[in-house]
Amino acid sequence: MIIVDKALEDRYKEGNPIKVALVGAGFMGHGIALQIEKYVKGMELTVISNRTIAKARHAFEEAGVEKVETGNTVAQLEEAISKGRRAITDNPDLLCQAHGVDAIIEATSDVEFSAHVAMEAIRNKKNLVLMNADCDATVGPILKVYADRAGVTISATDGDQPGTMMNLYRFVNAIGYKPVLVGNMKGLQDFYRTPETQKAFAAMSGLSPRMATSFADGTKISMENTLVANATGFGVGKRGMFGPKCDHVDKAKDLFSVDMLLERGLVDYILGAQPGPGVFVLGYDVNPKRIPYMRYYKLGEGPLYVFYTPYHLASLEVPLTVARGVLFNDAAVSPIGGSVCDVITIAKRDLKAGEVLDGIGGFTCYGMIENSSTCKAENLLLMGFSEGCTLMRDIPKDGVIMNADVDKPKGRLIDRLRTEQDAHFK
Repeated sequence: MIIVDKALEDRYKEGNPIKVALVGAGFMGHGIALQIEKYVKGMELTVISNRTIAKARHAFEEAGVEKVETGNTVAQLEEAISKGRRAITDNPDLLCQAHGVDAIIEATSDVEFSAHVAMEAIRNKKNLVLMNADCDATVGPILKVYADRAGVTISATDGDQPGTMMNLYRFVNAIGYKPVLVGNMKGLQDFYRTPETQKAFAAMSGLSPRMATSFADGTKISMENTLVANATGFGVGKRGMFGPKCDHVDKAKDLFSVDMLLERGLVDYILGAQPGPGVFVLGYDVNPKRIPYMRYYKLGEGPLYVFYTPYHLASLEVPLTVARGVLFNDAAVSPIGGSVCDVITIAKRDLKAGEVLDGIGGFTCYGMIENSSTCKAENLLLMGFSEGCTLMRDIPKDGVIMNADVDKPKGRLIDRLRTEQDAHFK
């Protein structure tokens, strides 16, 4: 932020704003449109794409933009962009292909759809902010390979938990404390929540029932921590993480095995801790000369120290991620290699052969983080591939579903990308 704000101010003074296109006009998309249009100098939101085009128009209107053009071709979008006008479309390929767009924010929740948008953006050499953690956790490493080849950045976003966690991780590392655990503060964990149980909360919060369910049943935290694992090389100490309960994040330093942390580093979470909904990093140092300083800073006696951020502001910080990528070729969160962790599929209830899994945030299954080596050795079905799969046998409640247990839909891009990813990083 210290560098990015000045760089954006320079672009504003030069009359050369970063031009951004947005895919997805849901709850988060509306917030992003408002933030860029009203509060970010040096950046313009030029195009919004949404499958229901009226929602794209509404996102602009809520952000104070009254005059919006509809673009049905690349040429129409390019004309609007060149003249500084705002446009909407129901075809995300058009904004990926349009000249004049510096970066694309993908803010949908569908794994297969998001993968198609990401590949089209990369093919057209557009910097990409991928807000779909489920897609990123499933095929993010191979998308990063394609982005590197194209000379563009791909990143998860500042302000969402993975971005806030990675910013804190980099800070702790920069001041000379070895990060050994990157963690999340979670208020609720109930594997058996469904869109029906979350209906009222979803209506109150503005989320879809499926999105609200993915947070409550633990799938989303597993996806988000998978992004951090793949960006750091850290793993999990047990399937699903330890997730100990505590009342304040300061106590996190006493809840994990130091030997385990020093062996490889972990991603994990604490349940019910304040100040939520923040994130934390455990930093390690044994230099006795530094202890008086940390005591003075009220961080304790060591050798583990708790660093935390008490909030995350996703829609407000997305423009910062765009600027980091476009101006500095710096990603908030991106894989450093192949998958270190993945999210596996577990039955929410007794399931019968012939049933079709309804995927992330649904009624049939929840996701749980696991080390990728275990996922591969046990041939486990990854949650990102679960939607639309037909069960070949009965699965008991809390049973782990394997690839051999399902018939997958044919012709999906995500399956092809994952096969390519596994081969590339073999």
